[in-house]
Amino acid sequence: MKKILFRKLLLDYLTFAFFALISTSIVIWVFQAVNYLDIMIEDGRDYLVYLKFSSLNFPKILSKILPFVIFFSIFYLTTKYELNNELIIFWNFGIHKMQLVNFIFNISIFLMLFQIFLTSYVVPKSQDMARSFLRSSTVNFYGNFIKPQKFNDTIKGVTIYSDGKEQDGTLRNLYLKRELKDKKYQITYAKYGKFKEILDTTVLVLYDGATITAKDKEYSNITFSKSDFVLSNLETNTTTYKKTQEISSQKLIRCIFNFYKYKKYISEVENCGESNFHNILKEFYKRFVIPIYIPLLSLISFILIITSKESSNYQKLRLITFLIGFGIIIFSETTIKFISELIIHNIFLGLIPLLSILLVYLFLYFKFRVTFKSQI
Repeated sequence: MKKILFRKLLLDYLTFAFFALISTSIVIWVFQAVNYLDIMIEDGRDYLVYLKFSSLNFPKILSKILPFVIFFSIFYLTTKYELNNELIIFWNFGIHKMQLVNFIFNISIFLMLFQIFLTSYVVPKSQDMARSFLRSSTVNFYGNFIKPQKFNDTIKGVTIYSDGKEQDGTLRNLYLKRELKDKKYQITYAKYGKFKEILDTTVLVLYDGATITAKDKEYSNITFSKSDFVLSNLETNTTTYKKTQEISSQKLIRCIFNFYKYKKYISEVENCGESNFHNILKEFYKRFVIPIYIPLLSLISFILIITSKESSNYQKLRLITFLIGFGIIIFSETTIKFISELIIHNIFLGLIPLLSILLVYLFLYFKFRVTFKSQI
């Protein structure tokens, strides 16, 4: 009977946590995807690139809200069981409160390992893949990012300005500046222009204007009635280099190990340098240390069963328990700011969740053992 009760309890916890995690993540992802859509439109990217890029950010959202969902699920369902007198069934069948705590604590260890798998492998991999789509893609919808009466510098080395835009896409009173090699640049004026596809190449056709080429205070001026300004195969100003959060965990560990053992950085590892080493440490902490707070949050939730709902202090205990758990989630994220290059300092930060788990576990153990003995 005990196995059936524990199985039912686990199923309820995991089912509620799963649906809470997925539904919350989808809501956040939708809002984030809308922001990405604006960026993609302004950047002139293909919609297929947008879909791939936004979809690959979903694992990151999951990993961010997983600790809170786990805490809230255990907190909510434990409160629900107590208010519905369902926990009495456990006590009547001889299940001690500490057995319940140990059962959920063991499950939280597996959830912690799952979170580490997410943060150390899935998220960096998906983020790198998302960025790779931007690296390999080109600007497709040039007309989208040209905003009238605004200097548009989406394309690297090119600035475009237009007084207005007609319904058929014609741009009026155009100004274009293009940076060339050796400090050379071109400035082009045109009364109007329009994007056209010529032999699978995107061209901005300009009419009635002039082009000024400047280099070392030497200028040349060419007037034209019609001129083609080729925009295909040009890079955008969107960040396409690999960020620290996209580097594999294996490379992060190599970079950190090499620094502390040999006092040297690894040039083969992206961003493994003096200027970015602090961010490397922070990223390692986020991936491998912050997930350790998950077992702590599961233990905090069981402060609720210290007393029954008949107690006058039960409502106050619920509020205090929730605030403690919520405070721990905030604290776990803010500790990232205290990461430094001092290894002793970082080890101390890493020990905080472990020591906290030990203290809370011992508190519950002695609290429930004393209660159990007094009932005997």
